[in-house]
Amino acid sequence: MNVKDVMSSDVACLACGDSLRDAAGKMAEVNVGSLPVIEGGKLAGVVTDRDIVVRAVAEGRAPDQAVDCAMTRDVVTVAPDTSVDEANRLMSDHQIRRLYVVEDGAVVGVLSLGDLALDAEAHEAGEALREISKE
Repeated sequence: MNVKDVMSSDVACLACGDSLRDAAGKMAEVNVGSLPVIEGGKLAGVVTDRDIVVRAVAEGRAPDQAVDCAMTRDVVTVAPDTSVDEANRLMSDHQIRRLYVVEDGAVVGVLSLGDLALDAEAHEAGEALREISKE
């Protein structure tokens, strides 16, 4: 199974010029703790609620400052055709909870630990059903 089979394709995004306030507001609006930051149609970075607190608020940055002052630029990504097993390994190796799915530099989805857990549960349920059906 590949990432494209289990990812969420409806991804809210920010622009590099959006403010820290805009970022926090959008996170609250869509109930997420992380958003990709886009520049020129391509992934430029990611900002998390923790980034806003640690890299902006704690350092006394103004809420009107651009979100790129707090974002992480070196983002671990996967392609839609990456296997779920490889994505799981990347998350584990890099100690991250979500992977942005990128095609030609553009964000096309996001894969979270929750998506992987749901996939694993569905797989286990399918295996149980196959075993029960054999009897």
